[in-house]
Amino acid sequence: MLIAEDEPEIAEILQAYLVRAGLRTAHAADGRSALNLHLSLKPDLVLLDVQMPKMDGWKVLSEVRHRGETPVIMLTAMDQDIDKLMGLRFGADDYVVKPFNPAEVVARTQAVLRRSMADTSRNIQVLRVPPFEIDLDQHEATVQVDGVTHSLALTLTEFRLLTHLARAPKRVCTRAELLATCLPEGDSQERTVNSHISKLRKKLEELGIQGTPVGIRGVGYRLWGTE
Repeated sequence: MLIAEDEPEIAEILQAYLVRAGLRTAHAADGRSALNLHLSLKPDLVLLDVQMPKMDGWKVLSEVRHRGETPVIMLTAMDQDIDKLMGLRFGADDYVVKPFNPAEVVARTQAVLRRSMADTSRNIQVLRVPPFEIDLDQHEATVQVDGVTHSLALTLTEFRLLTHLARAPKRVCTRAELLATCLPEGDSQERTVNSHISKLRKKLEELGIQGTPVGIRGVGYRLWGTE
């Protein structure tokens, strides 16, 4: 799990208690570092301080929610209803006011993790991002065009690429990220990603789906363009 906290003493105490509870931790001292670590480590949960340098906790929370459903517990010294409402509005899973008992934070963390894992286990492993429907268990993908559902004949790599992009369809994924997550056992050259994306795009175009995935020059790809 990721601790995003700019006060070293608080971060060290939280890490000590969480490690004692059997949880692995990483620490970010500012908002931008928190987002970078969230992207690279994909933590099971984020403990997120509201007041941090470079990017405050609300902006970090908003971006984390844009990326996916990572559970987030907000940490703040401001015990005001408006802050709680803001946290709920941006999608925080829980809210802890400083000063806090570290043991309570651990208990809340474990409760949110249990709830998150239970929700995941109850969910059917089907990712629906219209017009796509991706069955993660069966490794099958379909697309609906003009009311007709078509099966997509994808290679394993193409399926991985489509799935990864569909999890956060408006977020730009770098080529390095796609290479690491979708071609972990393959060619180490980023241009290989371009080739697989091109083949995926061609298959979609043949079914009438135009312009996806979207290439972002010098960066990577996303499933959809901007609204």
